[in-house]
Amino acid sequence: MSELSHVDEAGEVRMVDVGGKPLSRRRAVARAVVRVAPQTVGQLASLPKGDALVTAKLAGIQAAKRTSELIPLCHPLPLTDLQVSITPDRTAGLLRIRAEAATTGQTGVEMEAMTAASVAALTVYDMVKGVERGVTIGSVRLIAKSGGKSGDWVRHDPPGHDGPAGAGGAPGAGRQPGARAAGRISKPSRQGGRGGGKRPG
Repeated sequence: MSELSHVDEAGEVRMVDVGGKPLSRRRAVARAVVRVAPQTVGQLASLPKGDALVTAKLAGIQAAKRTSELIPLCHPLPLTDLQVSITPDRTAGLLRIRAEAATTGQTGVEMEAMTAASVAALTVYDMVKGVERGVTIGSVRLIAKSGGKSGDWVRHDPPGHDGPAGAGGAPGAGRQPGARAAGRISKPSRQGGRGGGKRPG
């Protein structure tokens, strides 16, 4: 139990005390995939509820700002940057969602990025369920993080992890996993992460 940062010596859950940590510039990238029928992809901008992509992006941003209210042991963080992008692939019947969060703080923004990606995906489902009920959501995962004591981390998924080769989940094939269009996270580091559900950094 001592390896789990959210569990004390008595086995009780707790919020981790980060008061002694120095401030650090932190950034995290997460992805999610929504599978829909190819014809649904062509209707995303003209659904009965409105434009699915615009609505889902806004929902992801809003959700990231409220992560500490949704995940019990997360710290409230002042986000300095939050970007959500959604790339439709009509041929594959996929919507690839990418969320990137940043802060200058004492703990990381992995949960904020993953919450943004997850809620954006759920919002897509809500927007398209009137025309398609068989939508599936999957592959919600952390792609990269930087900052904090644990430093940089980048996931290396095999080709075709969530679709055709080169479809790792972000716009722009050929970029390193976690690379943002502006290049804010692009340096590969070590594979793997902290075990036991610990929030890195």
